[in-house]
Amino acid sequence: MSASGGGAGRAVAPGPPGPPGPPRPPEVDLLHPASDLPDLPDPSKPSHEPPTATPAARTPGLRPLVILPVGVAVLLVSMAVAVRLGSSDVSYAELGRVLAGRLGLPAEPLPPLLDSLVWDLRLPRVLLAALVGATLAVCGAVLQSVTRNALADPYLLGVSSGASTGAVTVIVLGVGAGSLGVTGGAFAGALASFALLVLLLRRTGLDSSRIVLTGVVVGQLFTAVTSLVLMASGDADTTRAVTHWLLGSMATARWDAVVVCAVVGLAGLLVCWLCSTELDGFAFGADTAASLGVDVRTTRVVLLVTTALLTAVAVAYVGAIGFVGLIVPHGVRFLVGPLHRALLPYAALAGAVFLVWTDALARVAFAPREVPVGVFTALLGVPLFLLILRRRGEL
Repeated sequence: MSASGGGAGRAVAPGPPGPPGPPRPPEVDLLHPASDLPDLPDPSKPSHEPPTATPAARTPGLRPLVILPVGVAVLLVSMAVAVRLGSSDVSYAELGRVLAGRLGLPAEPLPPLLDSLVWDLRLPRVLLAALVGATLAVCGAVLQSVTRNALADPYLLGVSSGASTGAVTVIVLGVGAGSLGVTGGAFAGALASFALLVLLLRRTGLDSSRIVLTGVVVGQLFTAVTSLVLMASGDADTTRAVTHWLLGSMATARWDAVVVCAVVGLAGLLVCWLCSTELDGFAFGADTAASLGVDVRTTRVVLLVTTALLTAVAVAYVGAIGFVGLIVPHGVRFLVGPLHRALLPYAALAGAVFLVWTDALARVAFAPREVPVGVFTALLGVPLFLLILRRRGEL
Protein backbone atom coordinates (compact mmCIF):
# COMPACT_ATOMS: atom_id res chain seq x y z
CA MET A 1 0.00 0.00 0.00
CA SER A 2 1.20 3.44 -0.76
CA ALA A 3 2.04 5.89 1.96
CA SER A 4 -0.62 8.25 0.73
CA GLY A 5 -3.33 5.60 1.03
CA GLY A 6 -2.28 4.65 4.58
CA GLY A 7 -2.23 8.28 5.66
CA ALA A 8 -5.83 8.81 4.58
CA GLY A 9 -7.18 7.24 7.79
CA ARG A 10 -4.89 9.09 10.18
CA ALA A 11 -5.85 12.41 11.84
CA VAL A 12 -3.78 15.27 10.57
CA ALA A 13 -2.29 17.42 13.31
CA PRO A 14 -3.31 21.04 13.01
CA GLY A 15 -0.62 23.39 11.85
CA PRO A 16 0.57 26.42 13.76
CA PRO A 17 -1.97 29.24 13.83
CA GLY A 18 -1.53 31.88 11.19
CA PRO A 19 -0.78 35.49 11.96
CA PRO A 20 -3.76 37.44 13.29
CA GLY A 21 -5.63 39.55 10.80
CA PRO A 22 -5.71 43.32 10.95
CA PRO A 23 -7.90 44.76 13.74
CA ARG A 24 -11.45 45.48 12.71
CA PRO A 25 -12.14 49.24 12.81
CA PRO A 26 -14.95 50.26 15.17
CA GLU A 27 -18.28 50.93 13.55
CA VAL A 28 -19.91 54.31 13.98
CA ASP A 29 -23.56 53.94 14.84
CA LEU A 30 -25.73 57.03 15.16
CA LEU A 31 -28.14 55.26 17.50
CA HIS A 32 -25.28 54.16 19.77
CA PRO A 33 -23.16 57.27 20.28
CA ALA A 34 -20.55 55.58 22.44
CA SER A 35 -20.13 52.52 20.23
CA ASP A 36 -16.76 53.82 19.09
CA LEU A 37 -15.28 52.89 22.45
CA PRO A 38 -12.39 50.41 22.30
CA ASP A 39 -13.25 46.72 22.28
CA LEU A 40 -13.15 45.28 25.78
CA PRO A 41 -11.21 42.08 26.50
CA ASP A 42 -13.15 38.95 27.28
CA PRO A 43 -13.04 38.59 31.10
CA SER A 44 -13.26 34.78 30.85
CA LYS A 45 -9.99 34.56 28.88
CA PRO A 46 -6.84 35.64 30.71
CA SER A 47 -4.47 37.74 28.72
CA HIS A 48 -0.72 38.12 29.31
CA GLU A 49 -0.38 41.10 27.05
CA PRO A 50 -0.01 44.52 28.69
CA PRO A 51 -3.00 46.79 28.14
CA THR A 52 -2.54 49.39 25.49
CA ALA A 53 -4.30 52.72 25.42
CA THR A 54 -6.56 53.25 22.46
CA PRO A 55 -6.95 56.63 20.78
CA ALA A 56 -10.38 57.07 22.38
CA ALA A 57 -9.18 56.20 25.86
CA ARG A 58 -5.72 57.77 25.71
CA THR A 59 -5.60 61.37 26.78
CA PRO A 60 -2.36 63.34 26.42
CA GLY A 61 -0.88 64.30 29.78
CA LEU A 62 -1.19 68.01 29.11
CA ARG A 63 -4.74 67.89 27.79
CA PRO A 64 -6.79 67.75 31.00
CA LEU A 65 -4.41 70.18 32.68
CA VAL A 66 -5.02 72.72 29.92
CA ILE A 67 -8.60 72.20 28.75
CA LEU A 68 -10.26 72.22 32.17
CA PRO A 69 -8.73 75.52 33.42
CA VAL A 70 -9.34 77.08 30.00
CA GLY A 71 -12.97 75.96 30.13
CA VAL A 72 -13.41 77.43 33.61
CA ALA A 73 -11.80 80.69 32.47
CA VAL A 74 -14.07 80.86 29.41
CA LEU A 75 -17.10 80.31 31.64
CA LEU A 76 -16.09 83.07 34.07
CA VAL A 77 -15.41 85.51 31.23
CA SER A 78 -18.72 84.61 29.58
CA MET A 79 -20.59 85.23 32.82
CA ALA A 80 -18.87 88.59 33.34
CA VAL A 81 -19.74 89.70 29.79
CA ALA A 82 -23.33 88.47 30.14
CA VAL A 83 -23.80 90.49 33.34
CA ARG A 84 -22.78 93.63 31.46
CA LEU A 85 -25.22 93.13 28.60
CA GLY A 86 -28.74 94.49 28.78
CA SER A 87 -30.86 97.58 28.45
CA SER A 88 -28.47 99.37 30.83
CA ASP A 89 -24.77 98.72 30.30
CA VAL A 90 -22.69 97.87 33.34
CA SER A 91 -18.93 98.31 33.27
CA TYR A 92 -16.50 95.76 34.66
CA ALA A 93 -15.44 98.27 37.29
CA GLU A 94 -19.03 98.64 38.48
CA LEU A 95 -19.44 94.87 38.53
CA GLY A 96 -16.28 94.58 40.61
CA ARG A 97 -17.52 97.23 43.04
CA VAL A 98 -20.81 95.40 43.51
CA LEU A 99 -19.06 92.10 44.21
CA ALA A 100 -16.54 93.74 46.52
CA GLY A 101 -19.26 95.50 48.48
CA ARG A 102 -21.27 92.27 48.89
CA LEU A 103 -18.17 90.42 50.05
CA GLY A 104 -17.38 93.07 52.64
CA LEU A 105 -14.31 94.41 50.88
CA PRO A 106 -13.55 98.14 50.81
CA ALA A 107 -15.18 99.60 47.69
CA GLU A 108 -17.11 102.72 46.78
CA PRO A 109 -20.81 101.81 46.78
CA LEU A 110 -22.89 102.18 43.63
CA PRO A 111 -26.25 103.94 43.47
CA PRO A 112 -28.93 101.66 44.98
CA LEU A 113 -30.77 101.22 41.68
CA LEU A 114 -27.65 100.10 39.81
CA ASP A 115 -26.53 97.91 42.69
CA SER A 116 -29.94 96.18 42.74
CA LEU A 117 -29.88 95.75 38.95
CA VAL A 118 -26.59 93.88 39.09
CA TRP A 119 -27.01 91.93 42.33
CA ASP A 120 -30.73 91.12 42.35
CA LEU A 121 -31.41 90.68 38.62
CA ARG A 122 -28.43 90.02 36.41
CA LEU A 123 -26.11 87.97 38.60
CA PRO A 124 -28.80 85.45 39.63
CA ARG A 125 -29.90 85.18 36.03
CA VAL A 126 -26.42 84.46 34.70
CA LEU A 127 -25.61 82.02 37.49
CA LEU A 128 -28.90 80.18 36.99
CA ALA A 129 -28.25 79.95 33.24
CA ALA A 130 -24.84 78.40 33.93
CA LEU A 131 -26.24 75.90 36.43
CA VAL A 132 -29.17 74.87 34.22
CA GLY A 133 -26.95 74.56 31.15
CA ALA A 134 -24.49 72.33 33.01
CA THR A 135 -27.31 70.22 34.44
CA LEU A 136 -29.08 69.66 31.11
CA ALA A 137 -25.83 68.81 29.30
CA VAL A 138 -24.80 66.19 31.86
CA CYS A 139 -28.30 64.68 31.98
CA GLY A 140 -28.27 64.39 28.19
CA ALA A 141 -24.89 62.64 28.19
CA VAL A 142 -26.02 60.20 30.89
CA LEU A 143 -29.31 59.30 29.20
CA GLN A 144 -27.63 58.86 25.82
CA SER A 145 -25.39 56.25 27.41
CA VAL A 146 -28.05 54.54 29.55
CA THR A 147 -30.48 54.20 26.63
CA ARG A 148 -27.81 53.84 23.93
CA ASN A 149 -29.77 56.34 21.88
CA ALA A 150 -28.06 59.32 20.26
CA LEU A 151 -31.34 61.24 20.19
CA ALA A 152 -31.89 61.02 23.95
CA ASP A 153 -32.07 64.27 25.89
CA PRO A 154 -33.09 65.23 29.45
CA TYR A 155 -36.76 65.36 28.43
CA LEU A 156 -36.81 61.76 27.22
CA LEU A 157 -38.49 60.55 30.43
CA GLY A 158 -41.49 62.84 30.03
CA VAL A 159 -40.44 65.05 32.94
CA SER A 160 -40.71 68.29 30.98
CA SER A 161 -44.23 67.42 29.78
CA GLY A 162 -45.31 66.72 33.34
CA ALA A 163 -43.77 70.00 34.51
CA SER A 164 -45.62 71.84 31.75
CA THR A 165 -48.89 70.29 32.86
CA GLY A 166 -48.25 71.31 36.46
CA ALA A 167 -47.34 74.87 35.51
CA VAL A 168 -50.34 75.25 33.20
CA THR A 169 -52.65 73.89 35.89
CA VAL A 170 -51.45 76.61 38.27
CA ILE A 171 -51.47 79.43 35.71
CA VAL A 172 -54.75 78.66 33.98
CA LEU A 173 -56.86 76.92 36.60
CA GLY A 174 -55.29 78.49 39.67
CA VAL A 175 -54.94 75.11 41.39
CA GLY A 176 -52.36 75.46 44.16
CA ALA A 177 -51.55 79.03 43.16
CA GLY A 178 -51.43 80.20 46.77
CA SER A 179 -49.33 77.37 48.22
CA LEU A 180 -47.28 76.07 45.30
CA GLY A 181 -46.90 78.79 42.70
CA VAL A 182 -45.82 78.14 39.14
CA THR A 183 -42.45 76.69 40.17
CA GLY A 184 -43.99 74.35 42.74
CA GLY A 185 -46.71 73.27 40.33
CA ALA A 186 -44.14 72.52 37.64
CA PHE A 187 -42.02 70.51 40.06
CA ALA A 188 -45.05 68.55 41.27
CA GLY A 189 -46.07 67.80 37.67
CA ALA A 190 -42.55 66.63 36.85
CA LEU A 191 -42.54 64.26 39.80
CA ALA A 192 -46.00 62.97 38.86
CA SER A 193 -44.86 62.16 35.31
CA PHE A 194 -41.76 60.35 36.56
CA ALA A 195 -43.82 58.42 39.09
CA LEU A 196 -46.07 57.25 36.26
CA LEU A 197 -43.01 56.22 34.26
CA VAL A 198 -41.68 54.18 37.18
CA LEU A 199 -45.10 52.61 37.69
CA LEU A 200 -45.25 51.50 34.06
CA LEU A 201 -41.69 50.13 34.15
CA ARG A 202 -41.91 48.36 37.52
CA ARG A 203 -42.37 44.87 36.02
CA THR A 204 -39.85 45.25 33.20
CA GLY A 205 -36.15 44.75 33.08
CA LEU A 206 -35.52 48.46 32.49
CA ASP A 207 -33.94 47.79 29.12
CA SER A 208 -33.20 50.81 26.99
CA SER A 209 -35.96 50.32 24.42
CA ARG A 210 -38.68 50.09 27.10
CA ILE A 211 -37.35 53.22 28.83
CA VAL A 212 -37.43 55.18 25.58
CA LEU A 213 -40.87 54.00 24.48
CA THR A 214 -42.45 54.45 27.90
CA GLY A 215 -40.93 57.91 28.25
CA VAL A 216 -42.38 58.92 24.90
CA VAL A 217 -45.82 57.61 25.89
CA VAL A 218 -45.78 59.44 29.24
CA GLY A 219 -44.62 62.64 27.58
CA GLN A 220 -47.36 62.50 24.98
CA LEU A 221 -49.98 61.87 27.66
CA PHE A 222 -49.03 64.95 29.68
CA THR A 223 -48.67 67.04 26.52
CA ALA A 224 -52.25 66.15 25.62
CA VAL A 225 -53.44 67.10 29.11
CA THR A 226 -51.62 70.46 28.81
CA SER A 227 -53.26 71.18 25.46
CA LEU A 228 -56.66 70.18 26.83
CA VAL A 229 -56.35 72.56 29.79
CA LEU A 230 -55.27 75.43 27.53
CA MET A 231 -58.06 74.87 25.04
CA ALA A 232 -60.74 74.50 27.69
CA SER A 233 -59.86 77.30 30.09
CA GLY A 234 -57.19 79.62 28.73
CA ASP A 235 -57.76 82.95 27.04
CA ALA A 236 -55.36 84.59 24.58
CA ASP A 237 -53.26 86.39 27.21
CA THR A 238 -52.96 83.30 29.39
CA THR A 239 -52.03 81.14 26.42
CA ARG A 240 -49.31 83.64 25.45
CA ALA A 241 -47.90 83.62 28.98
CA VAL A 242 -47.91 79.84 29.12
CA THR A 243 -46.22 79.58 25.70
CA HIS A 244 -43.51 81.97 26.87
CA TRP A 245 -42.89 79.79 29.93
CA LEU A 246 -42.90 76.56 27.93
CA LEU A 247 -40.14 77.86 25.65
CA GLY A 248 -37.92 78.62 28.62
CA SER A 249 -36.95 81.90 30.24
CA MET A 250 -34.49 83.09 32.87
CA ALA A 251 -36.47 86.25 33.59
CA THR A 252 -37.74 84.98 36.95
CA ALA A 253 -34.27 84.04 38.24
CA ARG A 254 -33.70 84.92 41.90
CA TRP A 255 -31.12 83.95 44.49
CA ASP A 256 -33.32 81.27 46.06
CA ALA A 257 -33.57 79.51 42.68
CA VAL A 258 -29.79 79.75 42.28
CA VAL A 259 -29.22 78.17 45.71
CA VAL A 260 -31.64 75.30 45.09
CA CYS A 261 -30.28 74.55 41.61
CA ALA A 262 -26.69 74.75 42.89
CA VAL A 263 -27.25 72.33 45.77
CA VAL A 264 -29.36 69.82 43.84
CA GLY A 265 -27.33 70.22 40.65
CA LEU A 266 -23.90 69.71 42.21
CA ALA A 267 -25.10 66.69 44.20
CA GLY A 268 -26.68 65.14 41.11
CA LEU A 269 -23.66 65.83 38.92
CA LEU A 270 -21.42 64.18 41.52
CA VAL A 271 -23.60 61.05 41.52
CA CYS A 272 -23.44 60.87 37.73
CA TRP A 273 -19.67 61.36 37.71
CA LEU A 274 -19.16 58.61 40.30
CA CYS A 275 -21.00 56.27 37.89
CA SER A 276 -18.62 57.07 35.01
CA THR A 277 -17.22 53.53 34.82
CA GLU A 278 -20.71 52.03 34.72
CA LEU A 279 -21.73 54.48 31.99
CA ASP A 280 -18.73 53.37 29.93
CA GLY A 281 -19.90 49.77 30.35
CA PHE A 282 -23.43 50.66 29.17
CA ALA A 283 -21.95 51.75 25.85
CA PHE A 284 -21.39 48.06 24.99
CA GLY A 285 -24.87 46.95 26.01
CA ALA A 286 -26.43 45.64 29.20
CA ASP A 287 -25.10 42.09 28.81
CA THR A 288 -21.50 43.20 28.38
CA ALA A 289 -21.83 45.67 31.25
CA ALA A 290 -23.18 42.89 33.50
CA SER A 291 -20.28 40.62 32.53
CA LEU A 292 -17.90 43.36 33.63
CA GLY A 293 -19.46 43.43 37.09
CA VAL A 294 -21.94 46.30 36.68
CA ASP A 295 -25.22 45.96 38.57
CA VAL A 296 -27.24 47.03 35.54
CA ARG A 297 -30.68 47.40 37.11
CA THR A 298 -29.55 49.25 40.24
CA THR A 299 -27.30 51.58 38.29
CA ARG A 300 -30.06 52.37 35.81
CA VAL A 301 -32.49 53.13 38.61
CA VAL A 302 -30.00 55.45 40.33
CA LEU A 303 -29.17 57.29 37.13
CA LEU A 304 -32.78 57.59 35.98
CA VAL A 305 -33.89 58.97 39.35
CA THR A 306 -30.94 61.38 39.45
CA THR A 307 -31.46 62.73 35.94
CA ALA A 308 -35.22 63.00 36.48
CA LEU A 309 -34.71 65.00 39.68
CA LEU A 310 -32.14 67.29 38.04
CA THR A 311 -34.39 67.88 35.04
CA ALA A 312 -37.44 68.48 37.24
CA VAL A 313 -35.66 71.17 39.26
CA ALA A 314 -34.31 72.88 36.14
CA VAL A 315 -37.62 72.84 34.28
CA ALA A 316 -39.54 74.00 37.36
CA TYR A 317 -37.50 77.21 37.53
CA VAL A 318 -36.81 78.09 33.89
CA GLY A 319 -39.16 76.01 31.73
CA ALA A 320 -38.31 73.47 29.05
CA ILE A 321 -35.17 74.64 27.23
CA GLY A 322 -34.46 72.30 24.35
CA PHE A 323 -31.35 71.20 22.46
CA VAL A 324 -28.84 71.87 25.28
CA GLY A 325 -28.93 68.28 26.49
CA LEU A 326 -28.89 66.95 22.93
CA ILE A 327 -26.13 68.79 21.08
CA VAL A 328 -23.66 69.61 23.86
CA PRO A 329 -22.85 65.96 24.76
CA HIS A 330 -22.28 65.13 21.09
CA GLY A 331 -19.98 68.10 20.59
CA VAL A 332 -17.96 67.36 23.73
CA ARG A 333 -17.80 63.65 22.88
CA PHE A 334 -16.36 64.60 19.49
CA LEU A 335 -13.64 66.70 21.17
CA VAL A 336 -12.59 64.65 24.21
CA GLY A 337 -13.77 61.13 23.43
CA PRO A 338 -16.52 58.91 24.86
CA LEU A 339 -15.09 58.10 28.32
CA HIS A 340 -17.47 59.63 30.84
CA ARG A 341 -14.91 60.52 33.51
CA ALA A 342 -13.76 63.30 31.18
CA LEU A 343 -16.96 63.69 29.17
CA LEU A 344 -19.23 64.70 32.06
CA PRO A 345 -17.20 67.60 33.52
CA TYR A 346 -16.42 68.98 30.06
CA ALA A 347 -20.10 68.66 29.09
CA ALA A 348 -21.07 70.60 32.22
CA LEU A 349 -18.69 73.43 31.32
CA ALA A 350 -19.78 73.51 27.68
CA GLY A 351 -23.47 73.44 28.58
CA ALA A 352 -23.00 76.29 31.05
CA VAL A 353 -21.16 78.47 28.50
CA PHE A 354 -23.68 77.68 25.77
CA LEU A 355 -26.73 78.63 27.83
CA VAL A 356 -25.11 81.76 29.30
CA TRP A 357 -24.47 83.10 25.79
CA THR A 358 -27.85 82.08 24.36
CA ASP A 359 -29.63 83.73 27.29
CA ALA A 360 -27.61 86.91 26.77
CA LEU A 361 -28.53 86.81 23.09
CA ALA A 362 -32.20 86.34 23.97
CA ARG A 363 -32.06 89.46 26.15
CA VAL A 364 -30.39 91.82 23.68
CA ALA A 365 -31.32 90.57 20.20
CA PHE A 366 -34.74 92.24 20.11
CA ALA A 367 -34.41 94.64 23.06
CA PRO A 368 -36.43 95.88 24.83
CA ARG A 369 -38.54 92.78 24.02
CA GLU A 370 -37.14 89.55 25.41
CA VAL A 371 -37.29 86.35 23.37
CA PRO A 372 -37.62 82.99 25.17
CA VAL A 373 -34.19 81.43 25.38
CA GLY A 374 -35.50 78.12 24.02
CA VAL A 375 -36.02 79.80 20.64
CA PHE A 376 -32.33 80.63 20.34
CA THR A 377 -31.12 77.27 21.64
CA ALA A 378 -33.12 75.64 18.83
CA LEU A 379 -31.98 78.13 16.18
CA LEU A 380 -28.34 77.62 17.17
CA GLY A 381 -28.67 73.96 18.05
CA VAL A 382 -29.94 72.67 14.71
CA PRO A 383 -26.98 73.89 12.59
CA LEU A 384 -24.49 72.94 15.30
CA PHE A 385 -25.92 69.43 15.48
CA LEU A 386 -25.74 69.07 11.70
CA LEU A 387 -22.13 70.32 11.77
CA ILE A 388 -21.20 67.75 14.42
CA LEU A 389 -22.75 64.95 12.39
CA ARG A 390 -20.92 66.19 9.32
CA ARG A 391 -17.56 66.22 11.11
CA ARG A 392 -18.17 62.72 12.43
CA GLY A 393 -18.90 61.47 8.91
CA GLU A 394 -22.51 60.57 9.72
CA LEU A 395 -24.13 63.05 7.36
